[in-house]
Amino acid sequence: MKYFVGIYRLIVAFLCLAFTSVAWTTPNYWVFFTYQTNFTLGLVMLWAGIACLIDGKQPPAWLKGVLTLYIVVTGVVAATLMPADDPATVKYVFGIVTNVILHRVVPIMAVIDFIFFDAHRRFKWHYVLTWLIYFPIYLAFVLIRAQLWPHSGPETGGDPYPYGFIDVSQIGWSHMWVTAFLCLGGFAIIGLIIFLIDRILPKKPLIGAVRD
Repeated sequence: MKYFVGIYRLIVAFLCLAFTSVAWTTPNYWVFFTYQTNFTLGLVMLWAGIACLIDGKQPPAWLKGVLTLYIVVTGVVAATLMPADDPATVKYVFGIVTNVILHRVVPIMAVIDFIFFDAHRRFKWHYVLTWLIYFPIYLAFVLIRAQLWPHSGPETGGDPYPYGFIDVSQIGWSHMWVTAFLCLGGFAIIGLIIFLIDRILPKKPLIGAVRD
């Protein structure tokens, strides 16, 4: 079964890397949370998949956990806060809308991987807190970039804010900070849920035991 798990993870890696490839020709797409998390997950899944096939060492639990958290966040935010894709600006890879893969397919596949293929009971309680470090770094990156290059896109008209709920030019600083803290609280709750699931599940993977 380790070969099945390895191939599954390589498929996830392929989807992540292939469907974020448009950012290499449109660099301002790297400001999207979706592209950053999917690309990083792709690299880690590539590592995990190869490790399965050669019986090598798997990625650290903290790293796998933080990417599971943020790819779930990507799916949840896309389903609840993001507007429908604009047909005029939507991107395609292999004739498929990139956001369908990055917002829906990959998060679902990552959750399946976490539940069935990962070893469990490896997360420390403080991971729930340290996993949150990425979001403030990401937010600082977006805000600083917007101040330095206010017409850099990727949104229509050169708007540098990738998401309306952190667009200071539209909602103001106070509203943006409230939204940011609410997001951080939501991420903490999702992280806690992932931590608790990890503690509840058996230590060994449910399918295809692999080396930690």
